[in-house]
Amino acid sequence: MTVPAIILTVVLAVLGMELFAWWAHKYIMHGWGWGWHRDHHEPHDHVFEKNDLYAVTFGTIVFFMFLIGYLYSELLWWVALGITLYGLIYTVVHDGLVHQRYFRWVPKRGYAKRLVQAHKLHHATVGKEGGVSFGFVFAADPAKLKAELKRQREAGIAVVRDSAGA
Repeated sequence: MTVPAIILTVVLAVLGMELFAWWAHKYIMHGWGWGWHRDHHEPHDHVFEKNDLYAVTFGTIVFFMFLIGYLYSELLWWVALGITLYGLIYTVVHDGLVHQRYFRWVPKRGYAKRLVQAHKLHHATVGKEGGVSFGFVFAADPAKLKAELKRQREAGIAVVRDSAGA
């Protein structure tokens, strides 16, 4: 593969992962996979969560993508690299910045603040029903997310914590 083709493949894989992550978060983690994801939405003092099994599962799949890519498909290897880069971005943004598992920093302005606000609003619902902001890297305007949470609460779609301000 040429260098431009490699760069395009990796970038598309990273962008594609945000779409996949949104879909998997909304329909798997808040659907039939809620058993693993539930503890991520509940207070606890454990270092690890059942939810971390998703990272192990997806990491195992990507390991085999690298292996098969190395043996049979250069394209698949570069796709696996893009997915891995997304995983690193996710780890820094979601686990590090939003949930402060690795470092303590509360952004006061800019996109980092918007990411934190959007994900906090995601955690504003009780249970797996309803909710907003299922992506991890692209965050909608918090005012729009609050309005959507208010609509969901009024429609009986979601139970929203009082502290959410929706």
